[in-house]
Amino acid sequence: MMGWIILFLFVLICAAMLIKLGKLSRATYEITAAALLLGVAGYAWQGHPGMAGVSIEPKEKPNSFDEETIDARNEMGERFGTAREWLVFSDSLNRAGKHGAAANYLRNGVREHPDDPDLWVGLGNALVVHANGVITPAAQYAFQEAADLSPEHPGPPFFLGLAYAQSGKIDQARAIWTELLTRSSEDAPWRADLESRLVAMEKMQPSLPIAPESTD
Repeated sequence: MMGWIILFLFVLICAAMLIKLGKLSRATYEITAAALLLGVAGYAWQGHPGMAGVSIEPKEKPNSFDEETIDARNEMGERFGTAREWLVFSDSLNRAGKHGAAANYLRNGVREHPDDPDLWVGLGNALVVHANGVITPAAQYAFQEAADLSPEHPGPPFFLGLAYAQSGKIDQARAIWTELLTRSSEDAPWRADLESRLVAMEKMQPSLPIAPESTD
């Protein structure tokens, strides 16, 4: 019904404008009237004037941010200190689907605090999320910076391995996590999670057996 009302008002406005102009020839009036009638006929034939309107809501960008990443990161260092306020805000951006903004925010963080390994780890994670789970050279660089700043920090190898695993590079992930597990203490809060991930990885893609050396 609303469609017919709008169409009727449009025709009236066009007619009023033609009358106001007044100096047009009869042929012009006839052509214009024919065009309006043709439009009305086309609307009645192909349109759906009786159909109710539908409000189309904009779809939000899919949120690929993994909340487990925050829990694992909290166990590995950034609960307190300078990095926390930067990481908390970048997490909120990621939850909102603004992955590019989260990565850019942490780029500013490492510019202001280039010696903070937790910020570099956070930047590496944000870059992986922004790339839909694919590890990029920029993410590798961020994780390496964190490892260089704090060689004993478990975060860089853990999240580098996670990024490799998400990218389908299982052998690289397994090697990094195995080395991390070897140097982790028995009471390390991340050890059980790391062990379970390695077990699951082995079930999905068993490592290749080492060929025996030839005695010839």
